[in-house]
Amino acid sequence: MRRFITQLARFGLVGLVGLVIDVGVFNLLRATVLEPSVLHEGPFLAKVISTTLAIAANYVGNRYWTFAATKRSAVVREGLEFLAVSIGGMLIALSCLWISHYVLGFTSLLADNISSNVVGLALGTAFRFTFYRYWVFHPNRQRPLRPAVESALEPEAATTQPRKAASPQ
Repeated sequence: MRRFITQLARFGLVGLVGLVIDVGVFNLLRATVLEPSVLHEGPFLAKVISTTLAIAANYVGNRYWTFAATKRSAVVREGLEFLAVSIGGMLIALSCLWISHYVLGFTSLLADNISSNVVGLALGTAFRFTFYRYWVFHPNRQRPLRPAVESALEPEAATTQPRKAASPQ
């Protein structure tokens, strides 16, 4: 239980850094070059850009701090899984923004922030933590899915295995 609480606290701190990046970049872009009067899709694009930057920062923080004890050696696979889960979380926030801004017509800066950075972020965070913990950084997933392929790629692994002695029959 202590490990879970520690992980959750670290996840929250990493998420806080991501939140500052996400909200800061979103509001900067939304109030300037991607303002809705300049570009109709501006708020949506601002959220895609800000969330993408936050995802990059969160990957580094989560891989090397929050889930450092369970990170796998297959960095590319882990990174792709992290990206897939992060995109899922981003789609949740974008859906909240899209429904609020384009369907319900709440187009103010405050409404865009509440829909994407409060409601969408809360739902997306629960989604991401669950999938990071139980899929991307799960301790039982440290073993490769195809050990024969990895051992073929790593010649020293094959030489360190004890050989079975031939029976004297």
